[in-house]
Amino acid sequence: MSEKEGKEEELLIPLEKYLAAGLRIGTHSKNKFMQEFIYGVRPDGLYLIDVRKTDERIRIAARFITQYDPSKVVAVSARQYGQTPVKKFASLTGVIPIVGRFLPGTFTNPALKHYIEAELLIVTDPKADSQALTEAAKMGIPVIALCDTDNVPSYVDLIIPANNRGRKALALIYWLLTWRVLVERGDLPPDAEMPVPVEEFEAKVSPVT
Repeated sequence: MSEKEGKEEELLIPLEKYLAAGLRIGTHSKNKFMQEFIYGVRPDGLYLIDVRKTDERIRIAARFITQYDPSKVVAVSARQYGQTPVKKFASLTGVIPIVGRFLPGTFTNPALKHYIEAELLIVTDPKADSQALTEAAKMGIPVIALCDTDNVPSYVDLIIPANNRGRKALALIYWLLTWRVLVERGDLPPDAEMPVPVEEFEAKVSPVT
């Protein structure tokens, strides 16, 4: 076995599956805070994300998530392609999903009916989900965020570097995160495969930006 093959076996899934989902495809811009997660640039100017670092951060995030009561964990996505993955992730792990518009005061105003006393926030895109991110920062709520090459990860405690705009990429990220959370909790054996196919995490509608 070659060294390359040995490294690929250490990933959660074969490297080819990461690449097929477009998970490493970033944007035409890069932020200096994301530099450590970028390994190159395509001829067309799109920056490329190191999927091995994505894989590593998914494992770390899963362990982090399992330290909290699911009823105190909130996962958000304003982006349409992220809404189905977030809802599926929430249905299988028990966390609270908020998709579409994040209502102001959700984390900061206990007098509101939609107030949630959150202890951990999972963000699909720091830019699109800025309201949730800002409120989490005000309340001292730790944040896990999917960050693309152009994202500014202010107030983010744990970055998962990834294409956070693509339909298949978002489905794969949340599918993997669900799988690892279930394993870390002991709901699935360490060597068990994810019982739900990744296709169930994919958005079936056109994005609205």
